[in-house]
Amino acid sequence: MRAGTPRQRRVDVGELVRLRTRHPEAVAEAAARRVRRPLLNENGRLVIVAADHPARGALGVGGRGLAMANRADLLERLCLALSRPGVDGVLATADILDDLLLLGALDGKVVMGSMNRGGLQGASFELDDRFTGYRPEDIARLGFDAGKLLLRLDYTDPGSLTTLESAARAVDAMAERALPVFVEPFICRRTPEGRLVNDLSAEAVTRSIAIASGLGGTSAYTWLKVPVTADPDDMAEVMATSTLPAVLLGGDIGDSPEGRLAAYEKWRGALRLPTVRGLVAGRSLLYPADGDVATAVDTAVGLL
Repeated sequence: MRAGTPRQRRVDVGELVRLRTRHPEAVAEAAARRVRRPLLNENGRLVIVAADHPARGALGVGGRGLAMANRADLLERLCLALSRPGVDGVLATADILDDLLLLGALDGKVVMGSMNRGGLQGASFELDDRFTGYRPEDIARLGFDAGKLLLRLDYTDPGSLTTLESAARAVDAMAERALPVFVEPFICRRTPEGRLVNDLSAEAVTRSIAIASGLGGTSAYTWLKVPVTADPDDMAEVMATSTLPAVLLGGDIGDSPEGRLAAYEKWRGALRLPTVRGLVAGRSLLYPADGDVATAVDTAVGLL
């Protein structure tokens, strides 16, 4: 960490375990007293830090295969990111959000619950992405602000149809509760080695946006969470596919300074488009190659 940069808050794992074992009701109590805010502030923009990767077994960042495996370290990075000016909130699964509630780190923040994590990274059933995380009723009960679901579609894999139908019903259930749901769509394919890859061509991202926009009985509470296309010059035409509000996803941008600068420039251009309202990024902000979480977060906020 560079001299003069904010230090990460130290997380007392022993105290978290004590609360979980002796007072499990403390999580619900912390959720009930959490200070809430509107989804959007006056500037109409969102910067959300994502940390729902571990629940899908996706622990790697760049060339570091288990970078996200240390929970105390992850929580410390999240607390630092959430403390930076301009960061609106966090996206995570229940285990992480429960810890952040117990740490008192979610007051005045947007809290988004991750809903489907059943498509484990590298599994044969990866595209049969079951809803194993938050249910709409959980998000409502805890007073959280939104949900997020992943929608990966491979036209050759029947598991995608199961996910598509489940996603539509989740959109309906969230709308019944007047809760925003962020849909993250991809057109995917498998390599000859069986690895799942996302198609970031303009045509594929356009199709994924069109499919995601039409889910459910109403789109009134649906947001999109979309990648920047392989050629960022295509983004204006791609984003013209829907009038739904959208945020950009960060993804794993690697460890090289060149890759990071290229990603920032892609985000900067896409953030000027009328439907794009912000950024949801996780690994790229929480695990920068130089270890300087605060600077990575501040740079991303500055793009807005």
